[in-house]
Order: sequence, then C-alpha cells, then structure tokens
Amino acid sequence: MGKIKSKIILALEEADKVRKQLNMDKVDILKALEDDSKYYGEFGQQFISNSDIGKLLKNPTQFRKPQEMTKPMLEGRYFHTKILEPHKLDEFKIIDASSRNTKIYSEAINEGEILLLKKEQEHLDYLCTKMTSNMEMFDLIYNDGNKFEVPEVEKIMTLDWKGKADIIHKHYIIDIKTTGDIDKFMYSAKTYNYDSQAYIYQRLFGKPLIFLVIDKRTARLGIFNCSDSFLKGGMEKVADAVAVYHKYFSDEATEDIHSYIHRQEL
Repeated sequence: MGKIKSKIILALEEADKVRKQLNMDKVDILKALEDDSKYYGEFGQQFISNSDIGKLLKNPTQFRKPQEMTKPMLEGRYFHTKILEPHKLDEFKIIDASSRNTKIYSEAINEGEILLLKKEQEHLDYLCTKMTSNMEMFDLIYNDGNKFEVPEVEKIMTLDWKGKADIIHKHYIIDIKTTGDIDKFMYSAKTYNYDSQAYIYQRLFGKPLIFLVIDKRTARLGIFNCSDSFLKGGMEKVADAVAVYHKYFSDEATEDIHSYIHRQEL
C-alpha cells in the first residue's frame, strides 16, 4: 500500500504464519477452534466471522478491535451455556445485589467488568426451563445425535470464514436466541445481522438454519425458518463486507483504514 500497515493487517498476517508454520490441516484447525480461547483469540483471527459484519459495514475502523462485554451479551452467553454446556456455568460470577449501583457490586468487579446479578440469573434460569420444558423445543435441542458448539471453516467469496453452530441436528443447524419482543424478531433479526449469519452458516454446514427464540419479557417461544429473501439479504451483506475488507485490509488494499470517512445520504 506504500504506507505503514495497520496493526490489524499485521495481526492477520501473524495468524496466517502460525497456521502455515504448524502445517495444520482442516481437521487440526477445527479441533483447535473447539476451544473458545482459540476461536475468539488470536488463532481464530485468521478467519472472518459473522460478528465482523457489523463493524465492516458500519465502522470498519473498529474491525478486529476488542468489544466490551455488555449486559445483553452476558445474558445471551449465560443462556446458551445453561442450555448447551451447563458444565461451564462455574465460569460465571453471580453477585447477590439489588443493582449495579450498590457497594456490594462495585467491590466485586474488576475495572471494565460486568457481572450477572442474582435476580438476572434466576430470570435466565426460568427462561431456560421454559424453553427446554416445551417438548418440541426439547426434541430439537436434545435430539439423539445432536452436536453442540460445532466449529466450521470455509472459503466464501474469496475470504476464509469461520462459524460455530449452537446445535447440529440431523436436518438443521439450530441457533438459540433471546429477544426483547418476539413479535418484532423478524425485524431485529436483520438489525443484528442474523440474516448474514444464516447465509454464512448454511454455506459452512450445508443445512438449513432455524432459530429457536424466547421473549425475555413474556417467555413466549418461537421457531423461525429462513426465507429465500432473508438469506438473499444476508448474502448481500456478506458481499458488501467482503468488498470493505478488500478495500482496507487485504494485501491488495486500495485505501488506508486511517483515511476512512463515514458517508451516508440523508
């Protein structure tokens, strides 16, 4: 590019060097990616994932930069762990405090940390029970032969992508979601880039994806299939994200990310 390469590009190149040095084949890569510390850490950064879509499309200057844990993210992680990997629940620190403004809470956290309150944990446990006590949901989640937290990698539109499926069912990829309003899930699914997730995961795993959803307020349950138009919208997001990646971060980048300006028609 004729300019100093950004730390992002150097990190990607370093990850690629690690893979080549280890001479890892796909089986070895997938085995490594089963470990969350590798999937979300430096090793996994040799791949693009759906979580990168939002940054590439809205603010590529934040691409590959650490994202602070938020309350919805923490609640979602606990919900998934409770249903799919309950043996890992000890990783969550629960604080028995009335709010995050209390002395008990402030003394329990480290700087930049967010923890679940006991009352939030209890509500999430209720939601988990509500979902798994429904027989149709239970059969989909715990069907014989199902595999949980399965990684996959594949080249899509010139880039190497990764994904980790919540559940691989004999007929479907199953993804578990919580939502603030199940009646608006068809809209929020696009806002949160579940459409691009569905497109990527169907490319990675070769099966249709369905969402099992529970409303955090009412505990209403829903099963959402992915229409052709939903997947088409996801494919278009992926194509746009790939174009942004090549523009700023590939070896053939045509622009320096430090010169990025957000442009939008009002």
